[in-house]
Amino acid sequence: MIGDVDRIFTRIGSSDDLAGGRSTFMVEMTETAMILNNATEASLVLLDEIGRGTSTFDGLSLAWATARYIGESVKAMTLFATHYFEMTALADQLPGTFNLHLTAREHEDRIIFMYAVNEGPASQSYGLQVAKLAGVPEPVIRDARDRLRKLETGEADVPRPPSQADLFAAPAGPDPIREQVASLNPESMTPLEAMQALFDLKSSLDDDA
Repeated sequence: MIGDVDRIFTRIGSSDDLAGGRSTFMVEMTETAMILNNATEASLVLLDEIGRGTSTFDGLSLAWATARYIGESVKAMTLFATHYFEMTALADQLPGTFNLHLTAREHEDRIIFMYAVNEGPASQSYGLQVAKLAGVPEPVIRDARDRLRKLETGEADVPRPPSQADLFAAPAGPDPIREQVASLNPESMTPLEAMQALFDLKSSLDDDA
């Protein structure tokens, strides 16, 4: 025990485990799962940018569900840092949840962090300013600023992301091709019979196209 805290859990920073076959996002999800499965009401949990390693909709959904699970089931003391502004709505839905933000000021096209914590959600994002502060070339900043303006005003033609298939869902119905392949016994087939079976499968696929 550390005072009233039994354990401290953190999911901060990004790293991968390529040697172990795990991407940055898989490492993030593994650590998040460990926290959700082991934290208690007496734990202190620090989470930074859950869901950033996948698509926007996937990431936001995972971040939202993670925060809800902690607030409703785990009930640990939690600091959840996120750039998904939609997450701020959870403060109106989960008891004991509230929004905080660090203040910043813009001065002569520069950003100055005040390192003061205030109540409520942030009023804006400073991603472009931080990129400029980090040394990203000015042409990139200008292009990004123009793209951001078009996205915010609806001028940009943004394709809607395709729906994602559930890899773990059961097949919707019987697959004739799959059933046809399953009925074959390659060990007892002659080369001519195997070739004919292949032609039949190809014909079935052409008929379905």
